Amino acid sequence: MCGIAGIIHRDGPGEVGSELTAMLQSMKHRGPDSTGLALYGAPGEALVLRVKLADPNEERDIEWTERLETSLEELERRLSKIGAGMDSVTRATDYAVRATVRYDGELKALVDYLEDIPGCEVLSIGHSLEIVKDLGDAETVGRQYGLAGFRGTHGIGHVRMATESDVDIAGAHPYWAYPFGDVAVVHNGQLTNYHQWRRRLERRGHRFASECDSEIIAVYLADELERGTSLETAMKQSLDDLDGVFTYVVVTSDSLGMAKDEMAAKPLVLFESDSLVALASEEVAIRAVLGREIDTYDPYEREVMVWSL
Repeated sequence: MCGIAGIIHRDGPGEVGSELTAMLQSMKHRGPDSTGLALYGAPGEALVLRVKLADPNEERDIEWTERLETSLEELERRLSKIGAGMDSVTRATDYAVRATVRYDGELKALVDYLEDIPGCEVLSIGHSLEIVKDLGDAETVGRQYGLAGFRGTHGIGHVRMATESDVDIAGAHPYWAYPFGDVAVVHNGQLTNYHQWRRRLERRGHRFASECDSEIIAVYLADELERGTSLETAMKQSLDDLDGVFTYVVVTSDSLGMAKDEMAAKPLVLFESDSLVALASEEVAIRAVLGREIDTYDPYEREVMVWSL
């Protein structure tokens, strides 16, 4: 079933970490298996990397610990070797790492080089984007990663109920648009022409870290943005190109957007004021942030909406 949410502060940074955590926790019934958030803080010159170095489902024995330490050392060595000046490398958990680096080369070369490390998966990269995702409900993940202290302008989130794949971080949303920084997507639904678009995008040189159709949407949109298409136009175009029943939410460094397919079967409601836009699969998630009765809007079929900072 799954649940999606998004929020954007249009008059300055807000407590997006705690806000999205509360929104997602209110929809725990829609997906208790994993929780993920794409958060946008103040952009800086340094790139922020969020990296997973091991599978938390594996047995935590001595061999697992030794392999993790080796992977962390190799991560730091490779960042240095490829010319990424490291500002910091810290552990968010025993298997998840956050690094800030200064790097002027191609993101694809950097990510490919790091993901050659056994067990390494780059969850996100960007000057303002940070993707945090892990097993458990939103309160568990939020506490584990200290999200209550994250201030930013906008973000999206997802709670997942695993129905066709394993309960693991690899299957958790959001997905960033490899190799494009600062673009991420969450979605509820299913693409029926997933394989067609995957082959088409692979022929354009893109690669995918998962079998999830949400990743297709992210790369599709980022590829269009790279070619000079506006976000709104790319999203409208996606409704013709992508088949299925779906609602998705996309974020870039300065925008939040939503789109519904022509059947509009997957729910999404939104609240909009001069300073704040909040949207989610259920109204209860928006109330979790605003704490009062609100008037919400249910977008129509084939509707695309974009809000910018």
